Amino acid sequence: MQIKFVSVMVNDQEAALRFYTDVLGFRKMADIPMGDYRWLTVVSPDGVEGIELVLEPLAFPPARVYQSALFDAGIPATALISSDIGTDYARLRDRGVVFHGEPKTMGPITAVTFEDTCGNLINLVQPLK
Repeated sequence: MQIKFVSVMVNDQEAALRFYTDVLGFRKMADIPMGDYRWLTVVSPDGVEGIELVLEPLAFPPARVYQSALFDAGIPATALISSDIGTDYARLRDRGVVFHGEPKTMGPITAVTFEDTCGNLINLVQPLK
């Protein structure tokens, strides 16, 4: 078995696509109409080949409650790995990304959390060497 798709719930698929591509630099992989929504995935140019992030529509009412509760509690929906968190932090901050603090070293990682503009907190993490 292998992991192929990982989902992040988004309150606006089009806004999410713009953020993940225009701001983070991901590339759109799939965009297939599915009724009122789309099967919409992006890939990281630096990521593992074949792994796609699904920008999952937040259409199920309990999912909205869950997403909001995670955000309010400061719990990231997922994490992205950086090989140079200082550079990525500065680049994304300059692009208007809202961070919750600055990168901090915590044990074997340095991490900082940011908002994806779609209702999620995302953890940006650099493992220490």
